[in-house]
Amino acid sequence: MHGLPRFARSTVNARRELMPRMSANADLSAEAAARPGWGVFWMVVTGLLFVGVTALVKVLGTRVPAPQAAFLRYAMGLVFLLPMLATLRDLRLDRSTWGLIGMRGAFHTAGVALWFYAMARIPIADVTAMNYLSPIYVTLGAALFLGERLAARRVIAVLVALCGALIILRPGFREVGAGHLAMLFTAVFFGGSYLTAKMISGRLSAGVVVSMLSIIVTLGLAPLAWAVWVPPTWWELAVLFGVACLATGGHYTMTLAFRAAPLTVTQPVTFLQLVWAVIVGAVVFGEGVDPFVVLGGTVIVASVTFISWREAVLRRRLAPPDTATKV
Repeated sequence: MHGLPRFARSTVNARRELMPRMSANADLSAEAAARPGWGVFWMVVTGLLFVGVTALVKVLGTRVPAPQAAFLRYAMGLVFLLPMLATLRDLRLDRSTWGLIGMRGAFHTAGVALWFYAMARIPIADVTAMNYLSPIYVTLGAALFLGERLAARRVIAVLVALCGALIILRPGFREVGAGHLAMLFTAVFFGGSYLTAKMISGRLSAGVVVSMLSIIVTLGLAPLAWAVWVPPTWWELAVLFGVACLATGGHYTMTLAFRAAPLTVTQPVTFLQLVWAVIVGAVVFGEGVDPFVVLGGTVIVASVTFISWREAVLRRRLAPPDTATKV
């Protein structure tokens, strides 16, 4: 236990404290953990849903300002919370959990606004490839803010991933626009959301995690949307409702993947999202296939996968044998 990172120890302790109140969820998680194929399955579904989101936002264009488009997506997505109203009304959370929920909402609000801005201005493949930087920022954030030790292998993996980002951007060889810069910051904020989501997923059900995120992000985007509001057309509202449907489903299946299998199992599957994004961009939007984007995305995914694999190896070494007494 003492060899684990601080945030990992806190997550393990929180799970133990909440175990009596979440016996049913714990049983489901244990069953899923015994079948990691479900984690791969849910991550594949997540990738398909998120590629659909990027395609619809690309169709939407730039007439609706990015903060307003993001707000409408989340506001219309609240309709999916109706079955959760009773659960949310009876929810009793400690201060630590509320803090994590609020922190994730703040990160995600900033990330979503910037993502909508970038998505309408740069190719789908560029957005998808640069979004893979989020787990790298999670690694740096865990070291800087959670006291986790940044080993040499992590430093090397981070540097390799940043080289992948430079391959995509190619500064000095092509113009780096505002959309690419927005995606760099988007990955930072989504990295913060990703880290806190992983911590929250051990305390709450997938439905509650997604519901609380939707509510907080909607509230956070409301003043930004009001400041730049333009009357949307019925077609634009329909497209944004489609975005809400696919994105809500994607967040739910991503949470299921986190609960079903470790990151070392699910992380390599995310590379398929880049493949699908390249295909959609080329076939539907005529964006062409940029080999540098594919190469850079591959380098980033390989780096992230290496980090996940090494952490899983170390975790198995630190874990007690099956015959040991469980406390």
